[in-house]
Amino acid sequence: MSRTWVVIPMYNECTVVGDVISGLLPTFPNVVCIDDGSADGSQKIAREAGAVVVQHPINLGQGAALQTGIEFALQDPATDSIVTFDADGQHRVDDAFAMVQRLRSGEAEIVLGSRFLDSRTKIAPLKKLVLKTAALQSKLSTGLDLTDAHNGLRAIGRDVATQIDLTQNRMAHASELIHQLAVLNPRWVEHPVEIIYTDYSKAKGQSLLNSVNILAELFLR
Repeated sequence: MSRTWVVIPMYNECTVVGDVISGLLPTFPNVVCIDDGSADGSQKIAREAGAVVVQHPINLGQGAALQTGIEFALQDPATDSIVTFDADGQHRVDDAFAMVQRLRSGEAEIVLGSRFLDSRTKIAPLKKLVLKTAALQSKLSTGLDLTDAHNGLRAIGRDVATQIDLTQNRMAHASELIHQLAVLNPRWVEHPVEIIYTDYSKAKGQSLLNSVNILAELFLR
């Protein structure tokens, strides 16, 4: 048997997470939300929508939630792949499914989403420049020629997932993951994905200011 677990970091997402889970379940029946200290009832809504919920007693950050979710999924002996998926509705289920299919075909051991491989994602020019600069910096520091180094949609094979150890609890985890992949050297590909920017997702961390913060963090590290 083989099974994909979708890992969703969750922090105060009560208005959207139920719909995100409902959209996933017909394709991915195994969804775990890592509740990172929410105070708005997100946990109850996620359970009622059909997800497993694992709770952090306090807010630790997205990196910590992802690591907890990966460790949870790996406890299932049937798990052959893990998808990391945001709770704010910006990712598409069809993209995630296509990425898992590329894993299972044997083409790659990890598939990384990129919003820059097709024209579906509508992104402001300045934000695009910031993210492209971040990708260039990542290439110079790791040797991995990625077009989108900070995309949260990923499909990870079990063997790679067992070797991921995120210690950066907050947004620096994305850079840390790329650095770990450079050391592990798995077979990897990027896959074109659409990021759906909404007023809600921008308020939750997809703003230009957040992109600038990521870029500053990269260079300061």
